[in-house]
Amino acid sequence: MPGHVHDAMSTVVLTIGPAHTLRQAARLMAARQVGAAVVLDPETSGLGILTERDILNSLGCGQDPDREHAHAHTTSDVVFAAPTWTLEAAARAMSRGGFRHMIVLDRHEAVGVLSVRDIVRVWTLPRATAPRARTVTA
Repeated sequence: MPGHVHDAMSTVVLTIGPAHTLRQAARLMAARQVGAAVVLDPETSGLGILTERDILNSLGCGQDPDREHAHAHTTSDVVFAAPTWTLEAAARAMSRGGFRHMIVLDRHEAVGVLSVRDIVRVWTLPRATAPRARTVTA
């Protein structure tokens, strides 16, 4: 199975703060067509991830997306990938951890997000390339 994380990752990194409501996060994710947002807490300098599944779970429990904040639904015990990891290693980590999105770090900076869909795309379309890097902060 060919490829490395840098070959597949989305370089559109949506960064939100912990005080964003789930509705705000969902709107931003939908507008940028991404399934996850990196949650940066300036008080702790910590990175977490909020995924569409986290938002769906909250809604399924009857919580109000206008009153629920990202910090309450953010996964902070994150497994990070490096751009040089093989896609097989990333897929193995996702499978073991039961998650579908990984933040890609290069020198402690979020440079991408890798999803299961990204891996499948590269493995089924070997000549597909990722878009140019850019970070979007809300």
